[in-house]
Amino acid sequence: MVTAEIGPGKGTDVGALLEDASILKDRVDGINVTDMQSSVMRLGSMAVCHLLRDMEIDAILQVTCRDRNRLALQSDLLSAWVLGIRNVLALTGDHPTLGDHPQAKPVFDLDSVSLLEVIGKLGAGVDVAGNELKGATGFLAGAVVNPGADTEAALDLQIVKMEKKIKAGAQFFQTQAIYDLDQFEKFMKRVEGYRTKILGGVILLKSAGMARFMNKNVAGVFVPEHLIKEMTETKDKVKTSIEIAARLVKGLKDLCHGVHIMAIGWEKRVPQVLDEAGL
Repeated sequence: MVTAEIGPGKGTDVGALLEDASILKDRVDGINVTDMQSSVMRLGSMAVCHLLRDMEIDAILQVTCRDRNRLALQSDLLSAWVLGIRNVLALTGDHPTLGDHPQAKPVFDLDSVSLLEVIGKLGAGVDVAGNELKGATGFLAGAVVNPGADTEAALDLQIVKMEKKIKAGAQFFQTQAIYDLDQFEKFMKRVEGYRTKILGGVILLKSAGMARFMNKNVAGVFVPEHLIKEMTETKDKVKTSIEIAARLVKGLKDLCHGVHIMAIGWEKRVPQVLDEAGL
C-alpha cells in the first residue's frame, strides 16, 4: 500500500492543492490531509478531504486533540462521516506554542489513545457519555508510531503506546520518517505478530541542511551521515533526493505493509519516486 500526504494552505485558494492531489490520484491508495500541521493556522482537513472525495480519492482525515474538546471532536467525526470520509488518523497534536499563534490556548481534553476509543464508541452507535446515536460511523482508524527512538527506553515507550493504540482500535499505523532500514527492521521484529498494518514513513530530503535540522530538532529521526554526504556532494539535489527516497521505498517493501510518503511541498515528485522504486 502507498499513501501520501498533502497540507492545506493558509487561505481559501485550493488550486495548487487540488492540482497536487490530481497528480497523486492514480499513484497512491490514499492521501492524508494534515490538521494544521506544526500548529500553524490553515484551511481545515475536513473540508479538503471532502474535496478529495469529490475527486474520487480515498482521503485520510487527520484529527488532532490540540484544539477541540470531546464535544467538538465527536461532532467533527460525525460530520466527516456524513460527508463521506471513511478513514481517520488519530493524533494528539503539537502544542500551539510551536505554531504561528503561540498565544492560543491548548485543549488536549483527550489524547490519541482516548480519541481512538471515541472513534470506536461512535462506530458502536453511542457517544462518549453513553447516549445512543441515530446512525453510527464505521471509520478505518489509524495512528502513528515512531520506530526511530534513539534509546532502548524510548523505543520501549513507543511500543507500549503502540500496544495501547491497538487495544483502543487502531487498525493501521503510519510511522515517523525512516532513513535507517536496519534499525527499522529491528523495530518490526519487536512488533511481529501485532494485529495491525504498518506503513513506513519516507520524507523526501531537500538538502543536507534539512537532514541536519531533522537530526537536531525532530525526535526519533536520524539521517545517517552517508545520506547527508550524498546530498552535500550532488550537483542535482532533486534527482538525488528522489533516488534516496526510492531506495528507502524499495527497502521498506520487504519489511512492512506499505509506505507513507511525506513530500512536504514536493508532491509533484512522488510519481517519480514511485517510478524509480518500481511501483
